[in-house]
Amino acid sequence: MQEEYTPDLISLTDDEGNEYNFEVLDAIETDEARYVALTPIYDDPKAQVDDDGSLIIMRAVEEDGENYFEEIEDDDEYETIADAFISRLQDFYEIDEQ
Repeated sequence: MQEEYTPDLISLTDDEGNEYNFEVLDAIETDEARYVALTPIYDDPKAQVDDDGSLIIMRAVEEDGENYFEEIEDDDEYETIADAFISRLQDFYEIDEQ
């Protein structure tokens, strides 16, 4: 019997208090940090169709017992992690490398 798929969903709030919903497609842990690959989830089906399908990659950070996600500022770090996610996800998703 096949297991039922249940997506890993998270909600993130930006600095201005706007809340966004994402599905976690994959996570990678290195010696330096943990990273997640996210795709946005929309309430409006038209917005979902209009989305460009970009993969959002963020670093998971724990500070004072709180977990949050931050952008990866270092270009080399971002490229290394993005390449790793692309390699892992390209068998499951159509990925257009830019």
